[in-house]
Formats: sequence, structure tokens, C-alpha cells
Amino acid sequence: MSVFTSLHRCLDLIRSPFSPTGLGAVRTATKRAGGTVANHGGSPGKRLGVKKFSDQYVIPGNIIVRQRGTQFHPGQHVKMGRDHTIYAVVPGYVRFYKQPGTRKDRKYVGVVLNRGEKLPRDEASLGRSRFFGLVDTTSLSRTPIPEAEPSTLS
Repeated sequence: MSVFTSLHRCLDLIRSPFSPTGLGAVRTATKRAGGTVANHGGSPGKRLGVKKFSDQYVIPGNIIVRQRGTQFHPGQHVKMGRDHTIYAVVPGYVRFYKQPGTRKDRKYVGVVLNRGEKLPRDEASLGRSRFFGLVDTTSLSRTPIPEAEPSTLS
């Protein structure tokens, strides 16, 4: 029996996870595998959205909406850039509106010249809104341009 018990003890040592020979040891991870991260946390935001809100005064070139695609469509006195940015082309006040009789989900952005105006404009009763951007030449001073003096070469 002593041979059998000693053999039994040897087999128990081999099966033990803490055996000095290392046979039969089961290792479990204490941390999960991490892997690599794409973009390392993402790219920075592009600062999209509405930049000028309704009733705010804009001058030509002011960006009203920066967007991807056309959430807002250009209306009166605004234009759309190649990246769908909507900007003002005349000085005035921003208006957001939906046009009746067209697609009901389509939103428009426009600029009115006077603060109390509404969009869409009733052209039958009010006429077309026009902005020519003319310069009043009478307000300019008519001072003569001084002539350049001839330089003397020595």
C-alpha cells in the first residue's frame, strides 16, 4: 500500500495547479486583452450648426449655417457654398421658415432687409425684394489727387 499511496501522491502533485513541474497548471488572465484603438479617441468636432439665429443682424459673407448635406436650404439673399455652408450676400436680418405649397419638411434660411419683414415674401402685394449694393457717390468728397513730384536724380 505504501507504493500505491506514494504513487497517488505523485499523481496529485502533477495534477495540482501549483505543482513545481508546471504540468497541468491552469492560468487565467487577470486583465482582458486590450487591442489597438482606431483614431485614438476619435477626431475633433467640426463645429457644425447654426451660427446666426433668427432676428440676428448679418453682413455679406457672414456664415449663417454650417452643415453636412442640406438640412437647411438657401432662401432669399443667401447662397450655399460647396460644403453646404449657407452665408449671407446682403446686410439684413436672418429668417428661418418653411415655404407653404412645397415639400413640408424642407427648411429654408433667408435674409430680410428690414427687421419687421417675414419670409416667404408675398411678392404679389409687396413686390420683389431687391438689394443692389450701390455706393452713394454724392457723399464721397471730391478732393483732387495730388500729383507726384518729379524726383531729381543726382
